[in-house]
Amino acid sequence: MARYIGPKTRIARKFNEAIYGDDKAFAKRNYPPGQHGPNKRRGKKSEYAIQLAEKQKAKYTYGILEKQFRNLFKKASKSQGVTGEILIQLCEARLDNVVYRLGIAPTRAAARQLVSHRHITVDGAIVNIPSYSLKPGQMIGIRQKSHSLETIETALANRKGEYEWLTWDTDKMEGTFVTVPERLQIPENIEEHLIVELYSK
Repeated sequence: MARYIGPKTRIARKFNEAIYGDDKAFAKRNYPPGQHGPNKRRGKKSEYAIQLAEKQKAKYTYGILEKQFRNLFKKASKSQGVTGEILIQLCEARLDNVVYRLGIAPTRAAARQLVSHRHITVDGAIVNIPSYSLKPGQMIGIRQKSHSLETIETALANRKGEYEWLTWDTDKMEGTFVTVPERLQIPENIEEHLIVELYSK
């Protein structure tokens, strides 16, 4: 299975949530996709269906395929603490996600591409693995030759919110993964306990 590159609005409508960010098309048609539109009768979902949908939403949100996601769950389940929270924290610590959170890229997909194309450095060395797991204190920067890249310049010019677990130095064009975020600090609307219940069956 390849990474999903289809219509993002359709996926957002499937979960009834703009998981890919601002979307005018979703705002106009914020009901599930299908030929019968919003008037289609939809039966009550089973417990399994609800749990599966939550897992899929998390995977689409972070752009992670099933094998990677399952490996993250296994790692989370072996760690001390609440498994669901650790799972989301592991997703947040991925390099592509942090590049997106820092505002270097407008979307996670764009961040993944910047990393793969060798535009991003970690502690001064180029890292081209989007799933690279960052540790507190590591520095995330933009390769010197890539500073003038239009995609990066536009994204940085439109940077929005700051996150408590990240810092950004505009002059040096580099950020720091200060600490692993607490679950309450992570804005994603994901009910991770449902994912844990699904994988625990």
